[in-house]
Amino acid sequence: MGKRKGGHKTLSPCSTASNGPALQPRKTIFADADADEDDSVAAAAASSPNEERTEEEASNLEDSTCTPSEAIVGLDKTSADYYFDSYSHFGIHEEMLKDTVRTRTYQNVIYQNTFLFKDKVVLDVGAGTGILSLFCAKAGAKHVYAVECSQMAIMAKEIVQTNGFSDVITVLNGKIEEIELPVAHVDIIISEWMGYFLLFENMLNTVLYARDKWLINDGIVLPDKASLYLTAIEDAEYKEDKIEFWNNVYGFDMSCIKKQSMMEPLVDTVDQNQIITNSCLLKTMDISKMIPGDASFTAPFKLVAERNDYIHALVAYFDVSFTKCHKFTGFSTGPRSKATHWKQTVLYLEDVLTICEGETLVGSMTVEPNKKNPRDIEIMLKYSLNGRHCHVSRIQHYKMR
Repeated sequence: MGKRKGGHKTLSPCSTASNGPALQPRKTIFADADADEDDSVAAAAASSPNEERTEEEASNLEDSTCTPSEAIVGLDKTSADYYFDSYSHFGIHEEMLKDTVRTRTYQNVIYQNTFLFKDKVVLDVGAGTGILSLFCAKAGAKHVYAVECSQMAIMAKEIVQTNGFSDVITVLNGKIEEIELPVAHVDIIISEWMGYFLLFENMLNTVLYARDKWLINDGIVLPDKASLYLTAIEDAEYKEDKIEFWNNVYGFDMSCIKKQSMMEPLVDTVDQNQIITNSCLLKTMDISKMIPGDASFTAPFKLVAERNDYIHALVAYFDVSFTKCHKFTGFSTGPRSKATHWKQTVLYLEDVLTICEGETLVGSMTVEPNKKNPRDIEIMLKYSLNGRHCHVSRIQHYKMR
């Protein structure tokens, strides 16, 4: 999986998650892309849950590489261990915590809906540093079980103790699929399971496993809705730099690499001025009802050009919703929203499509986990354009890894 500006989340098969126009059936409260930042994060954190201000601090409804020294030290690791324990690296958690769209949204969902959490038993799937568990405890949860597979659980226990919540939060180090909770059921499951392209890292199945095993019949999953969208962009300059570069490398033909580079989606922040078409909803997932197999799908799309231009790539992004709150809310990772650490996922096309205003690019996208490594994603894109200046029909394959 490629990257253009900054790093990307490292894969973690054992970590259970620590991490445009939206076609919504009902109104979602998305903060404006230009909304002001909170002037004092520390002051807000110290305030009572009901004193949070949704309008100014809520989500937007829109990396960090680290050296070994940034990881929890004192652990002898093989390369496989590193793969399984990549969320032990502090840099990853710093990046996610500093994503104010992500973290503020969760904070506001919890603090402004204390009626959901008061005297309830909560399971935090993929707790990381324990930030969501701390929010829940402060909102009046009876008890919170914070499950974290990586060695960051060691730090989470210390953080919980330092902040005086050891009697409310129990940190458990292990895989959701292998641990046993000291209770038979929980009232709420909360998790930040979303990866790039929504499904990268396959953390969703872990949340569904926890839901089926521990959640009471009328329990709540937060967030409970996630939607994947597709749009098209002009991106001649960077496609030339990333893809066509291999045709002539200091006078040598390395074009054999070009095909492979085309298959690797790029995670990057797209300028909204690059967008050429409408956004098309590919898939909406109801986390409270879906089954694991629903994350594999084929969805049609129809993108209508809003101006005369050239299409170099398709761009995928996702929205997340918390529909059980008093005030329906969520956030978007789209290019027209405030940027998040998820950015967007760019899939370059082999063809440069000359498209005129009003013409349509139609096709379908098939998404499924890699058979050997279900944390990776296989994407098949079929598309066709029959316009005045361009006639093309093609199938392309991509691998997110």
